[in-house]
Amino acid sequence: MPPVFREAAAPAPETRPGHATLRRDSSPPNATRTVNTLMSNIPGTADARYDGPRPDARYVIPRFVERTSQGIREYDPYAKLFEERVIFLGVQIDDASANDVMAQLLCLESMDPDRDISIYINSPGGDMTALTAIYDTMQFVKPDIQTVCMGQAASAAAILLAAGTPGKRMALPNSRVLIHQPAGSTGRGQLSDLEIIAKEFTRMRDQLEAMLAKHSNRAIEQVREDIERDKILTAEEALEYGIVDQIISTRKMNNTDVR
Repeated sequence: MPPVFREAAAPAPETRPGHATLRRDSSPPNATRTVNTLMSNIPGTADARYDGPRPDARYVIPRFVERTSQGIREYDPYAKLFEERVIFLGVQIDDASANDVMAQLLCLESMDPDRDISIYINSPGGDMTALTAIYDTMQFVKPDIQTVCMGQAASAAAILLAAGTPGKRMALPNSRVLIHQPAGSTGRGQLSDLEIIAKEFTRMRDQLEAMLAKHSNRAIEQVREDIERDKILTAEEALEYGIVDQIISTRKMNNTDVR
């Protein structure tokens, strides 16, 4: 199984031996779930519960119709963004989402190798192997890659944010970035097997440190110290750290909108 990163503050879910993650599992409290809990604890109000969508119900993506010279075309927002050379990474980074992102990168390169590709990121992180697959593809394709943090770029997603083309890495004002070391479980087994797993975890950490150091222009020793524990950065701090190059507040930018 691929390795994963997990935020230390979150309860550690069960992982298989040798499985490491770069995912930030501690999400903010869900408002709907909070309402349900509070309402259910009021005496005499057994039925007085929020009756809206369940907290894990996904918002339905609307579709729309556009008339063109070739006729009528039906879109969803993701297809429209893709047409504008924008890839939206809004889920955890695993094999499925990595394959989707890589396919879009390669497709957009084949359509026009000289136009920039944008990746908008709002992700809690994910698997190390999925991260490196996307990372290598970003370096492989010819177009410049613009990365934009919207909401959060945590763990593995922070590396992808930093891996954009220098000068084209951006964050919205209230977004945040989280960096930390890989985490995982060695489980139980023969000593020789545990040594192999531990060696692989060390290799992955070295790899992560090298990538972050390269794209932030910081010494590996400094990066190693910074990711020893969770390090949460505001947009301003991510700019200072070298993970992004500018903070943008609007598409219609002037000199006061860019920092």
